[in-house]
Amino acid sequence: MLVLTRRPGQKIAIGDSITVTVVEAHRDAVRIGIDAPRDVLIQRDELFDQDDLEDYPDEY
Repeated sequence: MLVLTRRPGQKIAIGDSITVTVVEAHRDAVRIGIDAPRDVLIQRDELFDQDDLEDYPDEY
């Protein structure tokens, strides 16, 4: 796992089409913004279910 330190307003690029921006950072939470193509599935880990993979078989 790559671990990076960023400050609010700073961005991380993933490939050519995904950008993650740190919107706010507090002691116990970070707000991020994700700019990605519509066909990229973005889901919080606690909501992720292995059954979801059946809907996207070619992407995982």
